[in-house]
Amino acid sequence: MTRKIAIFDTTLRDGEQSPGASMNTEEKLIIARQLIRMNVDVIEAGFPISSPGDFKSVAEIGRIAGDRCTVCGLTRAVDKDIEVAAEALKTAKRPRIHTGLGVSPSHLHDKLHLTEDEAIERAIRAVKLARNFVDDVEFYAEDAGRADQDFLVRIIEAAVKAGATVVNIPDTTGYNLPWHFGQRIRDLRERVDGIEDVTISVHTHNDLGMATALALESVRNGATQIECTINGLGERAGNTSLEEVVMAIRMHGRELDAHTDIVTQELCHASKLVSSITGINVQPNKAIVGANAFAHSSGIHQDGVLKARDTYEIIDPADVGAAGSQIILSARSGHAALRHRMSELGYTFADDEFESIYQAFLEVADKKKEVYDEDLESIVHERERVSKAIWTLDAVQVSCGFPLTPTATLTLVDESGEKHTVAAYGTGPVDAAYKAVDEIVKVENDLSEFAIKAITRGIDAMGEVTVRVTAASGEVYTGRGSDNDIIVSSTKAYVNALNRLISDQREHAA
Repeated sequence: MTRKIAIFDTTLRDGEQSPGASMNTEEKLIIARQLIRMNVDVIEAGFPISSPGDFKSVAEIGRIAGDRCTVCGLTRAVDKDIEVAAEALKTAKRPRIHTGLGVSPSHLHDKLHLTEDEAIERAIRAVKLARNFVDDVEFYAEDAGRADQDFLVRIIEAAVKAGATVVNIPDTTGYNLPWHFGQRIRDLRERVDGIEDVTISVHTHNDLGMATALALESVRNGATQIECTINGLGERAGNTSLEEVVMAIRMHGRELDAHTDIVTQELCHASKLVSSITGINVQPNKAIVGANAFAHSSGIHQDGVLKARDTYEIIDPADVGAAGSQIILSARSGHAALRHRMSELGYTFADDEFESIYQAFLEVADKKKEVYDEDLESIVHERERVSKAIWTLDAVQVSCGFPLTPTATLTLVDESGEKHTVAAYGTGPVDAAYKAVDEIVKVENDLSEFAIKAITRGIDAMGEVTVRVTAASGEVYTGRGSDNDIIVSSTKAYVNALNRLISDQREHAA
């Protein structure tokens, strides 16, 4: 029997640190439920002391997780951090406090202003304090990839003796070559007294594009937990991608002496869900879950795959949830066909809710020859965005072209149901529409990103717009909108982003 490798998912903590990827508690709970369905071993639910929202998210995720997985809260090696995390984790049946500090010369001298002995004392104090609250304590040695190895051995041994049940060896900057990092793990196994009784975890970053390789080399050298995120989200270039390490271990389990318990058929759904909620698109050529991961355009490739799938595919698409029979939906499809396909996509609705979905489906189907799965998901997400909106787009009309001055006439509906209509000029139709929105909403912001993509194939594809706006406070908010008309999509996306900004401001004010 191969070794069990625990999958520690930090999408909701480190993944959320991707610029523009912040999530509210409700969105985190949606992702957490998906992670539980996937059978991840540990969910790092947040950094409780950082904000009331993170505290609430950790508590709520602890409540829904039950005994199906461990729920973890991050702290610094600071008493108050640990005490707050312990309070947030009271709802969890399997709580873990994740505490630690930087251990590289840069972190010790420049950030923490500690000597090596002082750092060890702080590590011991943090682990012992955390053990007063929970039985499961993970100690992280931040920037271990650039630490002095002899000091790393000392501080890890001290943490183990203080009661750490998991030791986390991060390559925080993604600096190491895989074989060098693997040697660090092997050296710790050979030199740290008591390490055979604890879990060795690795947390690798993708700054040089080697996060997955670093994690796998660590497993080969004795690590038994990998810290990763859906779609490889995370600071800078991101973290180890969960779907990549899980499938690599599945493909090479015998060579690595490793296996995971992840339900791999949920990987593609998880990827789309995280992308939809964060507004961060998955690149088409992304391994395992990208739109082109199982696409073949070359005639030679097509011929080979038709004769034998494994000629060019090492993974069965069904194994990651990327395949299955499809019902072709059009304007002639009835309620039963749409409900069946929605169910296959994982959506269920009460009869009154479903009728509004069906009417939205008909509006799309009347404009298109075929309605794809991506269209259906866009319909659902657009409905959710509108149902929770502070401002809702009621109408937008633009006139533009040479030599006309681009003009937008726009109507927004506020929370009380009152309509507000204005007209505005701009340098183009989108600019005019956005100026009209600003004239009504009156929220200071800076549009920092604007991106358009076709959700589906064909000239009649629905267009999805993603925007990011920066508030006066510096916070970044993402908005999305979809429609067959790209001006409508653009306006919906901008209103969605401003709704998030206003909602966040109200929450902080409260």
